[in-house]
Amino acid sequence: MLGILVGLKAEARLIRPYCPDSPIAISGATAEGARQGVERLLAAGATALLSFGCAAGLAPDLRPGALIIPQWVLVDGRSAKTDGALSRRFGVGQTGVLHGGLLHSDELIATAAEKTSLHARTGCLAVDMESGVVARAGLPFAVLRVVCDDSHRDLPPAACDVLKGGGISPLKLAASLMRQPGQIPALMALGRDAAAAQKAMKAFLTTGISKDY
Repeated sequence: MLGILVGLKAEARLIRPYCPDSPIAISGATAEGARQGVERLLAAGATALLSFGCAAGLAPDLRPGALIIPQWVLVDGRSAKTDGALSRRFGVGQTGVLHGGLLHSDELIATAAEKTSLHARTGCLAVDMESGVVARAGLPFAVLRVVCDDSHRDLPPAACDVLKGGGISPLKLAASLMRQPGQIPALMALGRDAAAAQKAMKAFLTTGISKDY
């Protein structure tokens, strides 16, 4: 049975129609949440895992909406190879899908400078907060991610502190905007990038993945 780990509720809603029988755990975009999520999937009987959702771009030529099914995940300084058969089910070989490496981070990577530095050090295409935890579980696993914020974008403060339980807290968002109203244009730009990422992923799920799992 396939278990799926995502960061946010919106990502769970996106993948659910395509994997109706798979348990899904939401990390809430925290390291502890990811660890607990994998534990819940294992307890539910998962025999293979998928890390699904958004990622931050590290490679300078990637733009929001770029789809990545990595061949390996860099976690704890080691490369964990993804499962070839499971990756094929989720679209390896489809036109436009990128391969290579994906970096795991326990912390949110928020600035363009951090992304540039991480790309130079690791060569990875993108970074997320769930894939390394999935890799550590020791089961066959695959990763399907879409770039949301690219390597040139700094995340506005609100994007870093408004999440609660895997979703956006309206109260935290309002408080952040009151403290720093100048971040509104950057937040709107990030929203456009997120919409482009979601559109690209939805189109890919509709046409690019195998239903045979």
